[in-house]
Formats: sequence, structure tokens, C-alpha cells
Amino acid sequence: MRHPAKLALVAILAATAPKVSDAAFLATLSEVGPDVVATGSGSIELSGLALLQSGTSAGLVFASTGNSRLGPSSDGDIYQASAGLPPLTGPVSFGPGGLFLNSTASGDLVGLSALTFLVVVPAGYASGTALANSTSWANQSFASLGVTPGTYVWTWGEGASADSYTLQIGPAAVPEPASLALFGLALAGLGLARRRLG
Repeated sequence: MRHPAKLALVAILAATAPKVSDAAFLATLSEVGPDVVATGSGSIELSGLALLQSGTSAGLVFASTGNSRLGPSSDGDIYQASAGLPPLTGPVSFGPGGLFLNSTASGDLVGLSALTFLVVVPAGYASGTALANSTSWANQSFASLGVTPGTYVWTWGEGASADSYTLQIGPAAVPEPASLALFGLALAGLGLARRRLG
């Protein structure tokens, strides 16, 4: 009878654990002194996307169109959802702001345009390889850029081709009480299972 308790505990922990894709990109915008600074890292899975065009892309934010292109202005490849696979899903904007080109940037160009359902990666990017960048907007704030603090997630593809792009503006939210209660229940179940085994 010990095994059903272990299976129940594993089920509870699996249900409460956050889902993580094999490939995902996370960008975080923070107010640092008089500037807004973005850092990004992760990877992009291209198998659920089709190459639309290549060309030079600028580093920018355009909150009202859900457009964030982080990293330096450089040659990039623009992808859209592959035929027969789900399109990009997520919010169409992350604030009321207009177009703001970045002041400085380094690393890889990575971006997403929610309104036109496009994903931007460096020219010749190999699917799933590591990406990282840093971008800043001098003498700007969240208010002046017109970005609304929060967590914005866009997804595309399905199965092995599923992927996501997350834009975190400001600090991440504290887990809601329901999640904490489920976590506490999982810990209590673990203690009970351990006591029965001991």
C-alpha cells in the first residue's frame, strides 16, 4: 500500500510544477537608475515556424503592437507559423506605448511581433541553440516607454515543435495563495508518505 501514496504524491507534485518547454526565450525589462534595461536568454525552436524573409531588423519596443526586438540592429530572419500548425498565441500588446529604438545593445537579435504573428532570430540561426542579449533605453522609464508591468507569454507550435517567448516587465508576481496551498499539500503528502515508510 506504500506505492499508491507515492504515486499520489508524484501526481500532486507534477500537477503543481510549472511547465517548462524544451526551448523557450525569456526577456526581462527592469528600471535601472534612469534607464530601462532588458536582458534576454534561452533558445527558439524553429520547427513550428516557416521562414518568411530575411533582412536587417532594428532593436526596439513598440508596446501597443506587442513588438519587442531585443539585441543590436543586425541581419535577422523573420519567421511565421508553419502551415497546419497553430499560429502564435498570446496578448496583442504589452502596454499603450509607441515605437522606441534602443540606445545600446549587445548579443543576439531576438524578437517577437504579436500583432503580425512573427518571430525574429539572428540570420542563419540554428534552431534550439543558445541566445542571449542585453538592451537599454537611456533616460526612459516604463511609463515613458508605455510598457505595462507584468508577465506576457506567447506560444506557437505543438508537440515537439512547441515553444514560447516570455516578456517579464518589472519583478515577477508573487505566487497566488492557491498555488501555495497546493505546494503545502504536496509537502504534507510527502511527510505522510515518509512517516509511513519509516
